Parts: sequence; C-alpha cells; structure tokens
Amino acid sequence: MTEHRLFWPVVALLALLLGDLIVHPAFFAIEFRDGHLYGNLIDILKNGAPLILIAIGMTLVVATRGIDLSVGAVVAISGALACLHISGLGDQNSVGGALAAVGMALGLALVLGLWNGWLVAVLGIQPIIATLILMVAGRGIAQLITGGQIITVNSGPYEWIGSGFTFGLPSAILIALAVFAIAAVLVRRSALGLLVESVGGNPEAGRLAGLRSTRLIWLTYVFCALCAGIAGLMISANVHSADGNNAGQFIELDAILAVVIGGTQLTGGRFSLTGSVIGALLIQTLTTTVYALGIAPQAIMLFKAVVVLAVCLLQSPVFRRKLARRRKAAPPSPAVQPEKVEAGV
Repeated sequence: MTEHRLFWPVVALLALLLGDLIVHPAFFAIEFRDGHLYGNLIDILKNGAPLILIAIGMTLVVATRGIDLSVGAVVAISGALACLHISGLGDQNSVGGALAAVGMALGLALVLGLWNGWLVAVLGIQPIIATLILMVAGRGIAQLITGGQIITVNSGPYEWIGSGFTFGLPSAILIALAVFAIAAVLVRRSALGLLVESVGGNPEAGRLAGLRSTRLIWLTYVFCALCAGIAGLMISANVHSADGNNAGQFIELDAILAVVIGGTQLTGGRFSLTGSVIGALLIQTLTTTVYALGIAPQAIMLFKAVVVLAVCLLQSPVFRRKLARRRKAAPPSPAVQPEKVEAGV
C-alpha cells in the first residue's frame, strides 16, 4: 500500500488536518448562514480551487516532459482583461457583459497557450525557456491592460465565479471539479491519456509508433493556459479587482509542487490528476493552517518547503530503501544482548 503514489500525499494531508484538530479544535467548525457554508474547510476548497485548476493543466504538461512557468502571468492577464471590460460597462451587473468578459479573457488565454505550444512543440525551444518568456513578458502585458492600476469591479454575475455559492458550496470549487471531471474523462476514458504518457515516457518510441507528438504537446500547453485563465477569473472575481503585478504571483511554483507531491514525475510519462488535486489541497491546507493558527504569513514559504521535502522524501524509493537498510543494520540494544548470551549458554 505504501508503494502507491497517492499513499503519502493522502497521509500528509490527513496528518496536517489531524494536527489542526489537536492544536485548534475549532478549525473544523462549519457554519450554515444565509444558505451558505462557512468555515476553514470551506475556505480551503474555495481558495484552493484556482491552484487545483492550474495543477490539473500543469500535470498534463509535465507528463510530456514539459513545464509551464507562465501560468501566473496568464492568471494576471486573464483577470486584468475581464475586469477592464466589466469596468467599462454601463451596467456592471449585466450577465451578458460578464459573459463577454469571461469569453474575451479565456480567448486570450487560449492564444497565449498556442504561443507557448508553438515555441515548444514546433520550434523545439526548451519548455523552461519558452514559458519563461511569457512569464516575464506576461506581467508587462497585464500591467499594460490595467494601466498600472488596480481595477475594481462590482459585478454580481462575475463575482459569482470566485466568491459565489451554489447549493451551499463555493462556486469556485464546483467549477474546478467540473474541469477535473472533464479532464479525467478525456485522458482516462479515451486513448488521449495513454498517448500523452507515451510522448513523455519514451518520445523516440512514440515517434517510431507514428504518434504525432507535436499536436499532443501543443494541446497540453493550450489546455494548461485555459486552466490558468479560468483560475485568473476566479482570483480576480474573489477579490473584486485585478492587480496585474501581484495576481497569481508564485502560483506556478505551487502548481509544480502540487504536481510533484501528487506523484507525477518531472521526467514525464505516467501522471495522476487525482494526485495533483490532493497536492493542491495539501498546499492550500498548509496556507490556511498558518493563517488560522496566527503564524506570521512570512513563514508560509518555509512551512511549504518543509512539508514538500518530507512528502518527496517519503515518496522516494531510494530514500525508503536507505532508511530500511539503516534500520536493519542498527545493532541490538545492550539490554537484549545479555539475554541472548545466556540463552546460548
């Protein structure tokens, strides 16, 4: 059981939640007010939805031996464009205007994904370099869209994406679960997932088998950018504003950590969407825990590093083998040695 890729991420998540329960019993308290659920667990789901989305897209990119460092910039661009359009509406509560803003933002996200995929799949540029270009330039694009200012909006239909509730649950987590379900059906109920694993696991064998790896790699970057675009809408809708400089900052690192924690190897090949979701929830739970326990926010990065290191070590077969050898090589305690001698006599 311990060899399963999801075992240690689940154990780490449960251990963190158990620690929260022991240190702060009210951490699990959930209230039902005005037809909505409130509490730390609900906050984990709502605030973790954008990271879950990006982790899902990043998983498929990593499975092809790639990486996408530009997702944070896409988050900022998506939210900036949507808020800019809504701020110019005569009636910001117009459903049609909000839908148009969402469509424009996601359309631009798709274009950015096509750009990344073209650089990587067609031109053969290293993924870390290709996406680093947009990571740097994307912040500038977001700043140009917002004019270097924070754009605030007051649109009920748009804010539903990030801070609304449906059936008592945050709309953001329902959207994230819907994207997860669609992605899982596409990659696990069809040959698409196997093809992606083939491209990442053994590119040469895939080429000899006639796989069109260029299209598959291109598609994964487009999908990843789309997930980042939706996440950008969630983040900006949740805070009712767009900040081209700070929105989605470092979220690409959290997404990569979530993918690694979930058991997907950065060397490509086999991947786990479920594992990435668990990894994202673990990271968000850690962040919420730090805030709930009154720990300085500056310590979040340190706590993340410690938890990620522990989970990665436990997942490492090499580390577990070395740990098992040390246990076997450990000498018996002095209290046991005399008994063995007497028995031998």
